[in-house]
Amino acid sequence: MTSPDTPTRGPARPGPYVIAGILIALAIIMPLLVPMYARWDPTLGAIPFFYWYQLLWVFLASGLLAIAYVIMRKEDRRRRAEVRRPASGQPGHPQARSGEDA
Repeated sequence: MTSPDTPTRGPARPGPYVIAGILIALAIIMPLLVPMYARWDPTLGAIPFFYWYQLLWVFLASGLLAIAYVIMRKEDRRRRAEVRRPASGQPGHPQARSGEDA
């Protein structure tokens, strides 16, 4: 069992968090810009633009959130793997053990 002082994740890189935040912000902000799509034309069949644009954002937002989730999951796995990987010179590392047997 690990002690409370033992880190469970390595240092974070800001890039994946920024990208995921932008994707989530797009999914939230774009449907809120009502004046941008408050019009009748172009229609999709008999459905006015106002309605099919909102419906389109249901699918776009789910896709953007899925991409953000994959990015964050990949970053979390990288950070966890960085802690599990022993650094050279620490006990348990093959180079550190070579001098123990001699």
